[in-house]
Amino acid sequence: MCVMCRNNHNSSDNVADYHHSRRRILIAASLLSIAGLMGTSSTVKAQNTPPKPDNVLTPDEAIKRLLAGNERYVKATTLQVNVSETRGVLSKGQNPYACILSCADSRISPELCFDEERGDLFVARVAGNFVNTDILASFEYAIAVLNAPLILVLGHTSCGAIDAAIKAYTQNTAFPGHIQALTTSLAPAVKIASQQVKGHELLAATTVENVRLNVTKLTESNPIISERIKQGKLKVVGGIYDLTTGVVKLV
Repeated sequence: MCVMCRNNHNSSDNVADYHHSRRRILIAASLLSIAGLMGTSSTVKAQNTPPKPDNVLTPDEAIKRLLAGNERYVKATTLQVNVSETRGVLSKGQNPYACILSCADSRISPELCFDEERGDLFVARVAGNFVNTDILASFEYAIAVLNAPLILVLGHTSCGAIDAAIKAYTQNTAFPGHIQALTTSLAPAVKIASQQVKGHELLAATTVENVRLNVTKLTESNPIISERIKQGKLKVVGGIYDLTTGVVKLV
Protein backbone atom coordinates (compact mmCIF):
# COMPACT_ATOMS: atom_id res chain seq x y z
CA MET A 1 0.00 0.00 0.00
CA CYS A 2 1.34 3.49 -0.87
CA VAL A 3 2.02 6.08 1.82
CA MET A 4 -0.96 8.20 0.84
CA CYS A 5 -3.35 5.25 0.98
CA ARG A 6 -1.89 4.02 4.34
CA ASN A 7 -2.17 7.43 5.96
CA ASN A 8 -5.73 7.93 4.83
CA HIS A 9 -7.22 4.44 4.83
CA ASN A 10 -9.66 5.39 7.58
CA SER A 11 -11.05 8.30 5.59
CA SER A 12 -13.27 7.39 2.64
CA ASP A 13 -13.41 11.04 1.60
CA ASN A 14 -9.62 11.27 1.37
CA VAL A 15 -9.40 8.02 -0.57
CA ALA A 16 -12.05 9.25 -3.00
CA ASP A 17 -10.18 12.53 -3.42
CA TYR A 18 -6.97 10.64 -4.10
CA HIS A 19 -8.52 8.44 -6.80
CA HIS A 20 -10.27 11.46 -8.33
CA SER A 21 -6.97 13.33 -8.51
CA ARG A 22 -5.24 10.28 -10.00
CA ARG A 23 -7.89 10.03 -12.73
CA ARG A 24 -7.45 13.69 -13.54
CA ILE A 25 -3.69 13.21 -13.84
CA LEU A 26 -4.14 10.24 -16.17
CA ILE A 27 -6.61 12.15 -18.35
CA ALA A 28 -4.31 15.15 -18.53
CA ALA A 29 -1.37 12.93 -19.47
CA SER A 30 -3.41 11.29 -22.23
CA LEU A 31 -4.42 14.64 -23.69
CA LEU A 32 -0.84 15.89 -23.57
CA SER A 33 0.29 12.73 -25.34
CA ILE A 34 -2.24 13.29 -28.12
CA ALA A 35 -1.22 16.91 -28.42
CA GLY A 36 2.39 15.80 -28.70
CA LEU A 37 1.53 13.39 -31.49
CA MET A 38 -0.31 16.12 -33.35
CA GLY A 39 2.59 18.52 -32.98
CA THR A 40 5.12 15.92 -34.08
CA SER A 41 3.03 15.04 -37.11
CA SER A 42 2.79 18.68 -38.16
CA THR A 43 6.53 19.14 -37.80
CA VAL A 44 7.36 16.05 -39.85
CA LYS A 45 4.92 17.09 -42.54
CA ALA A 46 6.45 20.54 -42.77
CA GLN A 47 10.00 19.18 -43.08
CA ASN A 48 9.49 16.13 -45.31
CA THR A 49 7.53 15.31 -48.42
CA PRO A 50 4.57 13.08 -47.47
CA PRO A 51 4.64 9.52 -48.86
CA LYS A 52 1.83 10.35 -51.30
CA PRO A 53 1.84 14.12 -52.08
CA ASP A 54 -1.37 13.81 -54.13
CA ASN A 55 -3.19 12.82 -50.94
CA VAL A 56 -2.65 16.23 -49.33
CA LEU A 57 -6.17 17.56 -49.91
CA THR A 58 -8.82 19.79 -48.40
CA PRO A 59 -12.00 18.08 -47.14
CA ASP A 60 -13.95 19.16 -50.22
CA GLU A 61 -11.20 17.98 -52.55
CA ALA A 62 -11.22 14.62 -50.77
CA ILE A 63 -14.98 14.23 -51.30
CA LYS A 64 -14.61 15.13 -54.96
CA ARG A 65 -11.84 12.57 -55.41
CA LEU A 66 -13.85 9.80 -53.76
CA LEU A 67 -16.86 10.42 -55.99
CA ALA A 68 -14.70 10.63 -59.12
CA GLY A 69 -13.15 7.28 -58.23
CA ASN A 70 -16.59 5.76 -57.68
CA GLU A 71 -17.69 7.03 -61.09
CA ARG A 72 -14.73 5.26 -62.71
CA TYR A 73 -15.60 2.09 -60.80
CA VAL A 74 -19.22 2.19 -61.97
CA LYS A 75 -18.17 2.75 -65.58
CA ALA A 76 -15.52 0.00 -65.35
CA THR A 77 -12.79 2.48 -66.33
CA THR A 78 -10.70 2.03 -63.20
CA LEU A 79 -7.07 3.07 -63.19
CA GLN A 80 -4.33 0.49 -63.51
CA VAL A 81 -2.52 -0.05 -60.21
CA ASN A 82 1.23 -0.60 -60.05
CA VAL A 83 1.58 -2.60 -56.85
CA SER A 84 5.35 -2.27 -56.58
CA GLU A 85 5.48 1.45 -57.36
CA THR A 86 4.39 2.66 -53.91
CA ARG A 87 5.57 -0.26 -51.76
CA GLY A 88 8.88 1.34 -50.84
CA VAL A 89 7.58 4.80 -50.04
CA LEU A 90 4.65 3.45 -48.00
CA SER A 91 7.00 1.36 -45.89
CA LYS A 92 8.23 4.66 -44.45
CA GLY A 93 4.87 6.21 -43.64
CA GLN A 94 1.33 6.96 -44.72
CA ASN A 95 -0.94 9.94 -45.39
CA PRO A 96 -4.39 8.67 -46.43
CA TYR A 97 -6.74 11.35 -47.73
CA ALA A 98 -9.94 9.79 -46.36
CA CYS A 99 -11.16 7.57 -43.53
CA ILE A 100 -13.95 5.14 -44.39
CA LEU A 101 -16.26 3.50 -41.85
CA SER A 102 -17.60 0.57 -43.86
CA CYS A 103 -19.74 -2.45 -43.21
CA ALA A 104 -17.84 -5.75 -42.98
CA ASP A 105 -20.04 -7.19 -45.75
CA SER A 106 -17.85 -9.11 -48.22
CA ARG A 107 -19.58 -7.42 -51.15
CA ILE A 108 -18.25 -4.01 -50.10
CA SER A 109 -14.66 -2.98 -50.68
CA PRO A 110 -13.94 0.74 -50.22
CA GLU A 111 -10.61 0.55 -52.07
CA LEU A 112 -12.35 -0.99 -55.08
CA CYS A 113 -15.53 1.09 -55.16
CA PHE A 114 -13.52 4.33 -54.95
CA ASP A 115 -10.83 3.08 -57.33
CA GLU A 116 -7.98 3.68 -54.89
CA GLU A 117 -4.87 1.78 -53.86
CA ARG A 118 -2.78 1.22 -50.74
CA GLY A 119 -2.05 4.31 -48.71
CA ASP A 120 -5.07 6.26 -49.95
CA LEU A 121 -7.86 5.19 -47.61
CA PHE A 122 -7.83 4.53 -43.86
CA VAL A 123 -10.58 1.91 -43.56
CA ALA A 124 -12.33 0.59 -40.46
CA ARG A 125 -14.99 -2.09 -40.91
CA VAL A 126 -17.68 -3.58 -38.69
CA ALA A 127 -21.00 -5.19 -39.55
CA GLY A 128 -23.56 -2.39 -39.64
CA ASN A 129 -20.92 0.37 -40.02
CA PHE A 130 -21.44 1.95 -36.59
CA VAL A 131 -19.02 3.79 -34.34
CA ASN A 132 -17.66 2.01 -31.30
CA THR A 133 -14.73 2.92 -29.06
CA ASP A 134 -12.13 1.06 -31.12
CA ILE A 135 -13.23 2.63 -34.39
CA LEU A 136 -13.40 6.08 -32.84
CA ALA A 137 -9.87 5.72 -31.48
CA SER A 138 -8.64 4.48 -34.87
CA PHE A 139 -10.09 7.51 -36.63
CA GLU A 140 -8.70 9.85 -33.99
CA TYR A 141 -5.27 8.46 -34.80
CA ALA A 142 -5.85 8.98 -38.53
CA ILE A 143 -6.97 12.56 -37.91
CA ALA A 144 -4.47 13.62 -35.24
CA VAL A 145 -1.37 11.84 -36.49
CA LEU A 146 -1.94 11.22 -40.19
CA ASN A 147 -3.88 14.45 -40.86
CA ALA A 148 -6.66 12.81 -42.87
CA PRO A 149 -9.14 15.54 -43.93
CA LEU A 150 -12.28 13.42 -44.39
CA ILE A 151 -14.36 10.69 -42.75
CA LEU A 152 -17.04 8.90 -44.76
CA VAL A 153 -19.58 6.66 -43.02
CA LEU A 154 -20.50 4.18 -45.77
CA GLY A 155 -23.68 2.14 -45.48
CA HIS A 156 -25.03 -0.12 -48.21
CA THR A 157 -28.26 -1.55 -49.55
CA SER A 158 -29.57 -4.95 -48.37
CA CYS A 159 -27.45 -4.85 -45.22
CA GLY A 160 -27.79 -8.07 -43.23
CA ALA A 161 -26.78 -6.43 -39.95
CA ILE A 162 -29.46 -3.76 -40.37
CA ASP A 163 -32.03 -6.42 -41.24
CA ALA A 164 -31.13 -8.36 -38.08
CA ALA A 165 -31.47 -5.19 -36.00
CA ILE A 166 -34.93 -4.58 -37.44
CA LYS A 167 -36.04 -8.11 -36.56
CA ALA A 168 -34.62 -7.78 -33.05
CA TYR A 169 -36.39 -4.45 -32.52
CA THR A 170 -39.74 -5.14 -34.17
CA GLN A 171 -40.15 -8.89 -33.56
CA ASN A 172 -38.02 -9.45 -30.45
CA THR A 173 -35.91 -11.92 -32.41
CA ALA A 174 -33.00 -13.28 -30.37
CA PHE A 175 -29.71 -14.01 -32.12
CA PRO A 176 -26.92 -16.32 -30.89
CA GLY A 177 -23.51 -15.39 -29.57
CA HIS A 178 -22.56 -11.72 -29.70
CA ILE A 179 -24.81 -10.90 -32.66
CA GLN A 180 -27.48 -9.65 -30.28
CA ALA A 181 -25.10 -7.00 -28.96
CA LEU A 182 -24.53 -5.81 -32.51
CA THR A 183 -28.27 -5.45 -33.16
CA THR A 184 -28.57 -3.46 -29.93
CA SER A 185 -25.99 -0.99 -31.22
CA LEU A 186 -28.06 -0.50 -34.37
CA ALA A 187 -31.41 -0.24 -32.54
CA PRO A 188 -31.46 3.61 -32.34
CA ALA A 189 -31.56 3.83 -36.13
CA VAL A 190 -34.37 1.27 -36.30
CA LYS A 191 -36.36 3.24 -33.73
CA ILE A 192 -36.11 6.47 -35.73
CA ALA A 193 -36.87 4.85 -39.08
CA SER A 194 -39.82 2.84 -37.76
CA GLN A 195 -41.51 6.09 -36.77
CA GLN A 196 -41.34 7.23 -40.40
CA VAL A 197 -41.97 4.16 -42.58
CA LYS A 198 -43.24 0.60 -42.35
CA GLY A 199 -42.93 -2.69 -44.18
CA HIS A 200 -40.38 -3.24 -46.93
CA GLU A 201 -39.27 0.42 -46.82
CA LEU A 202 -37.95 0.04 -43.28
CA LEU A 203 -34.65 -1.57 -44.31
CA ALA A 204 -33.64 1.28 -46.62
CA ALA A 205 -34.81 3.95 -44.17
CA THR A 206 -32.94 2.37 -41.27
CA THR A 207 -29.77 2.13 -43.36
CA VAL A 208 -29.90 5.86 -44.03
CA GLU A 209 -30.71 6.75 -40.42
CA ASN A 210 -27.85 4.58 -39.19
CA VAL A 211 -25.43 6.48 -41.42
CA ARG A 212 -26.80 9.83 -40.23
CA LEU A 213 -26.61 8.88 -36.56
CA ASN A 214 -22.99 7.81 -36.86
CA VAL A 215 -22.04 10.91 -38.83
CA THR A 216 -23.47 12.95 -35.96
CA LYS A 217 -21.69 10.84 -33.35
CA LEU A 218 -18.36 11.38 -35.08
CA THR A 219 -18.98 15.07 -35.69
CA GLU A 220 -19.71 15.67 -32.01
CA SER A 221 -16.80 13.57 -30.75
CA ASN A 222 -14.43 15.51 -28.48
CA PRO A 223 -11.70 16.58 -28.39
CA ILE A 224 -9.94 15.64 -31.62
CA ILE A 225 -12.56 15.28 -34.33
CA SER A 226 -14.85 18.14 -33.31
CA GLU A 227 -11.88 20.50 -32.97
CA ARG A 228 -10.58 19.66 -36.46
CA ILE A 229 -14.04 20.30 -37.87
CA LYS A 230 -14.17 23.72 -36.18
CA GLN A 231 -10.80 24.53 -37.72
CA GLY A 232 -12.11 23.65 -41.19
CA LYS A 233 -9.54 20.87 -41.56
CA LEU A 234 -11.99 17.97 -41.46
CA LYS A 235 -15.44 16.98 -42.69
CA VAL A 236 -17.58 13.98 -41.74
CA VAL A 237 -20.09 12.85 -44.35
CA GLY A 238 -22.28 9.84 -45.01
CA GLY A 239 -23.03 7.74 -48.08
CA ILE A 240 -24.87 4.65 -49.27
CA TYR A 241 -23.35 2.07 -51.62
CA ASP A 242 -25.85 0.44 -53.97
CA LEU A 243 -25.03 -3.26 -54.33
CA THR A 244 -26.77 -3.46 -57.71
CA THR A 245 -25.26 -0.44 -59.46
CA GLY A 246 -22.08 0.18 -57.45
CA VAL A 247 -22.99 3.85 -57.12
CA VAL A 248 -22.23 5.68 -53.88
CA LYS A 249 -24.65 8.49 -53.08
CA LEU A 250 -24.03 10.97 -50.28
CA VAL A 251 -26.81 11.32 -47.70
